[in-house]
Amino acid sequence: MPVGLNIKQFKDLVIDPALFKLDREIIWSDSAVNLLLGTAIQESRLVYLKQLDTGPALGVYQMEPRTHDDIWENFLAYRDDLSSRIEKSFRIRNSEALIWDMGYATAMARVHYYRVPEALPDATDISKLATYWKRHYNTVEGKGTPLEFIEKYSVYAAGI
Repeated sequence: MPVGLNIKQFKDLVIDPALFKLDREIIWSDSAVNLLLGTAIQESRLVYLKQLDTGPALGVYQMEPRTHDDIWENFLAYRDDLSSRIEKSFRIRNSEALIWDMGYATAMARVHYYRVPEALPDATDISKLATYWKRHYNTVEGKGTPLEFIEKYSVYAAGI
């Protein structure tokens, strides 16, 4: 089943600019871009803006409101520089914005990964990116698998 948005445009017009607004030196990297691209493809196929059925997940990254709020309350609350850049760049800090502002959703997904102490895998190692996604984003309880991530990434994002 195809993805909803043009992958190259999503990368060039949403992911890169959102990360540049936060910090081009620390937050942006090829690894971060590929991980976020794979996350969006795996979580929503860049089609769904709200979790199907009765689930709470929102936006192309399918972030749950409680995860969004936890990032603000337990991570960004202690990082004035980063939280100020998010508020200045997006003028938002509400989970409903994950649905309608893909830049903000990207920033929050990146911060979710940024708070993980483990370094990001190499940008070209899709298998390790998939494992990182599973461990730190989808979690053990999540239905997604690293193999699905790899397959979807290989079909939709390889070579961009």
